[in-house]
Amino acid sequence: MPTITAEELKEFEKEIIELWESAKIPAPIHFSGGNEEQLIEIFKNIKSGDYIFSTHRSHYHYLLAGGNKEKLKKDIMEGNSMHVFDKDLNFFTSAIVAGIVGIAVGVALALKRKGSDKHVWCFIGDGAEDEGHFYESVRYVDGWNLPCTFIIEDNNRSVETPKNFRYNCSEIIWPKCVVRYYYNATYPHVGTLNWVDFSGAKAGGSSF
Repeated sequence: MPTITAEELKEFEKEIIELWESAKIPAPIHFSGGNEEQLIEIFKNIKSGDYIFSTHRSHYHYLLAGGNKEKLKKDIMEGNSMHVFDKDLNFFTSAIVAGIVGIAVGVALALKRKGSDKHVWCFIGDGAEDEGHFYESVRYVDGWNLPCTFIIEDNNRSVETPKNFRYNCSEIIWPKCVVRYYYNATYPHVGTLNWVDFSGAKAGGSSF
């Protein structure tokens, strides 16, 4: 699916950052960055017509799904960076932590009942991985073999808190419907804690 390069993704986000720093964006915003290559590889598996559920950090996801740069820029300029939506692309987001996972499961169930060949792709961060309703959603998808893949974008941050502060060394081994990739975010939440590199940690589920 990808028709946009890593450099084009970076250039788009750079433009948005300049607008933010010029106080021209009237709402909170979460910048993408540092995971361009990983996402390009993941989106090679996503087909036109599949359903994509994203998070408060959705700029790269939307562009890789085939979204229009100018439409996205307009949405961001209107304060909707965390609420990007495009029905034509089956692209949906939620700014609530793990708020999109239950909706993704419902769509996957409907697709299976209809005999559709479409797939659901649900992106979350490692902070959302801590939420109980993510666990419930994973069990439902795995148990009923629904056409849904959860992708954990692991930058070792939930707001300003790395994983070793949240739950020490515990790692959940997820079923195959969950994949994970690690990355160092170009624009992480600002914090005073030292960055902890978990790139060599044991990943649950599968990986691309």
